Amino acid sequence: MKNAAQPKLFFTRQQREVASLRDLSSRVGSNPLLVQASNGNTSIKLDGILWIKASGKWLAHALQEEMLVPLRLAEVKESIQNDTEIVPRYAREDQLRASIETPMHAVLRHRVVIHVHSINALAWAIRLDGPDQLKERLAGLHWQWIPYAASGIPLAREIAKAVASAPETDVFILGNHGLVVCGRDCDTAEKLLCEVERRLAIAPRRFPEPNATVLAMIARFSRWQLPDVDSLHALGTDVVSRKILKGGILYPCQAIFLGQTMPLFPPAVVLSKFTERLNDKDRTPLFVAVERSGVMLNEKMTSAERAALTGLVQVTLRTDESARLRYLKETEVTDVLGKGAHRCGELVVMKEKSNCPADTRNSMRNAPHLPPASSLALGHAYRRQALD
Repeated sequence: MKNAAQPKLFFTRQQREVASLRDLSSRVGSNPLLVQASNGNTSIKLDGILWIKASGKWLAHALQEEMLVPLRLAEVKESIQNDTEIVPRYAREDQLRASIETPMHAVLRHRVVIHVHSINALAWAIRLDGPDQLKERLAGLHWQWIPYAASGIPLAREIAKAVASAPETDVFILGNHGLVVCGRDCDTAEKLLCEVERRLAIAPRRFPEPNATVLAMIARFSRWQLPDVDSLHALGTDVVSRKILKGGILYPCQAIFLGQTMPLFPPAVVLSKFTERLNDKDRTPLFVAVERSGVMLNEKMTSAERAALTGLVQVTLRTDESARLRYLKETEVTDVLGKGAHRCGELVVMKEKSNCPADTRNSMRNAPHLPPASSLALGHAYRRQALD
């Protein structure tokens, strides 16, 4: 049956509220302490229609390109109940697909929902004692901790159960995942997001300077580059970060963008046995972390993967060595990476757009605690992209 035409926004109020969501999405998406690459999503409910960010779209691009998918809220809830795929009712030339987190947005009663992979929130969300640690920090707010659940319908059902027992909840810390805040409008939700971020803030740990001599040995190969985000060197020079990442996968985007293992090598290996592999374009990893020396990036590494790596480093630099961490189980990682993990699919492979707005590529330059982002030319490689 042919799909109905896309609904038009007849009223100025609706136009204003959708425009407000776009503005909010752009601001949130341009802050790498909140969003890295295509992760995170926003939504607004208007007259029975759920407007939600499309899969794979970057929130930071909200003012430059179409990124919202309209869905009938009643139909989404029916799909959740029946555990079936959520399909847009309205025809669209660009074939945008709704975020994999659409079910979560649908079950929340609030009109505006913001879901981000906040660096500060993740630093708490990976801790086994996270709920206890946050009691004082989030005191006075209506918040709940949601233990890790797979994105999509499983997570939505866990949130629905939590809301059923405490309908006033408007802040959710998602174990090994991120942060959700809600509000009656975009302004209310954004103010709450800022307040939660203020309370969750952790100062990043200082780390030793990189060893330029060792890294220069790698840099002589044409496809290897020094990162222009200095904090990335912490993967090699910071003993705590190395210890944390040797433990496993902390959250889904780590596995999606960066793989299941960290390429960490002693300096002696890099300078001898690893030399041939470093120069083999078919076998080289996206990046190399050299113990006590720093990090080198492969030229094939995309902007999305660099953003994910920078975010991961910032999480480890905000995590105490003494903290007991909850890593994803092997089955959970398999679910994340496998197509069967979510009914709509978790991953797609596509070329990066060469017309990515310059302000987005450079958005990390203005973020607190984070050095400038890479300006590597886009469109030369493929990237893995979370349907978030």
